[in-house]
Amino acid sequence: MRREREARGWSQARAVGNLRAVYARSAGKEPPSGESLVRQWKEWESGRVTPRTWAPHIAMVFGTVTADLFPPAAPAGETSLLLEAGMDTAELIARLQRSSITDATVTAVEVTVERLCTEYRYRETRELRAEGLAWLGRITRLFDERLSFAQHRDLLSLAGRLALLVGCVEYDAGQHVAAEATRRYALDLANEVDDHHVGGWAHEMSAWFALTSGDLHRVVAAAEHGIEVAGARGVSAQLAAQAAKAWARLGNDHQVELSLERGRTVLEALPMPSNPDDHFVVDPAKQTYYEMDVHRNVGNDDRAVLYAEEVLRAGVRPDGVERSPMRNAEARITLAVAAARAGDADAALDYGIEALTGDRRSVPSLALVAHELTREFDRANLSHDPRARTYADALTDISN
Repeated sequence: MRREREARGWSQARAVGNLRAVYARSAGKEPPSGESLVRQWKEWESGRVTPRTWAPHIAMVFGTVTADLFPPAAPAGETSLLLEAGMDTAELIARLQRSSITDATVTAVEVTVERLCTEYRYRETRELRAEGLAWLGRITRLFDERLSFAQHRDLLSLAGRLALLVGCVEYDAGQHVAAEATRRYALDLANEVDDHHVGGWAHEMSAWFALTSGDLHRVVAAAEHGIEVAGARGVSAQLAAQAAKAWARLGNDHQVELSLERGRTVLEALPMPSNPDDHFVVDPAKQTYYEMDVHRNVGNDDRAVLYAEEVLRAGVRPDGVERSPMRNAEARITLAVAAARAGDADAALDYGIEALTGDRRSVPSLALVAHELTREFDRANLSHDPRARTYADALTDISN
């Protein structure tokens, strides 16, 4: 709370004034006195007291969602492991080769698909694509077997999720034509079984493709279409974020705020996901990631730095291993942009070079923000620095 407030240059009294206005508008009644709330605010900022009734209103003041600003504590003994399917991979493959498919087998396939979608954030691109295609082939062959209506529907949805994953990995690797074909296959599967989750993500991929290729108005159109398809699902928050990113690059601050608020409203109404590491699940922490990109592009450097530091904090495990290398790379680009604008050439170049050194990367997304940093280097007259040339060479390598 303190860092969010300070990034905006607010005093505690001003923050409380904004909180009272938000409360009056959202709750429809007169808030407590400012003096009383200032005392409570001091307790909240110190960490001595955790706001409960006030938490969603505070989140609204800062343009985020409650679970991002005040994340719920994990139950004792909870791990990030997927639920056990009750069988290992070898047994599952053996069952898939039989002529009769049980509901337990379909559940095991679902757990496998979730595992692969969870591994997207860190696993090597070619390996993940190969395994995703192998499982997509196994699922496709099942449609020749005897299946109940529910099994047929569930397996089509699972094939759609796998196709989304394969398409994302293909696009990360620069295989744009293959990625678009795979995205359309996923959309066809979604339409066949009226799966709004898979359909929404297929449109989100279209918005992502358009953003990284510079077709900003197509981003907005794809986002609108996707939100119409997905409804009140997590993917709608990401679709709204893609629109916000496009509006930020178009210089339309008003539409940026509307899009961010639209996504925030969707996220606020959703329960905390059971597996936030699944690539096709939107967890509250993603709001920070969205805001980081948008505020960097509209020039709100203090807030962009605040969110970049939070992305890095959440994206690195206590042992130093990166949980989210692709998000972390973009966070370092954000820190580099802010440093370049502030005249800190050393920090700008160090962060920029570090951002391009990771093994797991989404080439189109990273190239988009990395080229934006190059423009900042030009404005700051850093282009002739030897490290700027090192950065330019690294950017050329990942773009080829």
